[in-house]
Amino acid sequence: MKTRLIVIAILLLILAVLLSRNDTRISDIIFGIINPIKQNYQNFTQNIEDKSQSYLFQKESIEKLHKENRVLRKRLLEQMHYIGQVKNIYDMLPRLTRLPVSNISLVETISYVKLNSFSQIILTKPKGLQKNALYGLVQDYVVAGIAQVQNNQLYGYLTSDDKCRFSVFIGKSKAPGIAIGVKENEMLIKFIPKWHKIQSGDQVVTSGLDNIFFADIPVGIVSKIDVQSSYTVAYIKTYNDIYHPKTFFLINDARATLAEGFDANKTSLPTFAPLNLDSNGSTDLNTTELVNPDDAKTQDEVTEENTTLPSISSISSIPNRIDQTQEEVIEPVVPTETPEGSKKVKKTTVKPPKPKKDSSSLDLF
Repeated sequence: MKTRLIVIAILLLILAVLLSRNDTRISDIIFGIINPIKQNYQNFTQNIEDKSQSYLFQKESIEKLHKENRVLRKRLLEQMHYIGQVKNIYDMLPRLTRLPVSNISLVETISYVKLNSFSQIILTKPKGLQKNALYGLVQDYVVAGIAQVQNNQLYGYLTSDDKCRFSVFIGKSKAPGIAIGVKENEMLIKFIPKWHKIQSGDQVVTSGLDNIFFADIPVGIVSKIDVQSSYTVAYIKTYNDIYHPKTFFLINDARATLAEGFDANKTSLPTFAPLNLDSNGSTDLNTTELVNPDDAKTQDEVTEENTTLPSISSISSIPNRIDQTQEEVIEPVVPTETPEGSKKVKKTTVKPPKPKKDSSSLDLF
């Protein structure tokens, strides 16, 4: 044991002496032996550390990647749905040119109300819709059904549902009736008066009298007629496609707006400018112009301008009276009798009575 320690001490002493002499050959030999050992040791420890990191943090990295994957999949589904909506809207926009855009909204189907029923759907709800009010749904210029707001949701009832009811006209005679949904591509029209002559093949359009649809929107064709005791019943085949309810036109307001809010008391009638006289003293009625009531002159200014003009009644070309309800103008008959001359009346003067003397008022003195 002692000999081993002595040998090691001698070797260390020799090594120290050699290193202290700064011999490059000896140092190169020593570094050539030691450096590969150190490099292999570092590579081994780094590999162990990397493997430990991968195994220890594998669960955390998996959870992070899973969350990112779910977010990306959600965005992908949203983008696909958005692209589908844009495609449907662009397909419908060219058809808006034939409809009153101010009273129309675009709605899309969100889902069916029931999985086993294709007649009731849930639609996107535009702003400004009233609760429990009925709105018309139009699909490709034909009637698709009606819509109603319930529980803050917009429900659509297609023509195959029994809740879909609206007023229609049938055939050239415009026979009135009420269309009710029955089943797939079929509706029933009730309360048709018996005196109207309708037949198979007559076209059915909306009447526009129920404030649900505009007038003359196609609904279907009469397929069968049944005459009952008090009225006629007709079965029609509808035009719409109930199995592809994508995008619809929602009629917000189907009322007539041409004469809405008309008040005759507030309506200002146009005033006419004075007639222009030619050099011959005749008038040209074609040159009469309408004057805006706001730009009309005051009564004093008009009278001042008309002081030098003859009155309309003095013009021989215009009759004294114009009766629009008769074809011929009848002038009043001028009386031919001459009135008698006025007689002179004598003036009589009435003298006032003389006052009587009162005895009590006499002055005796």
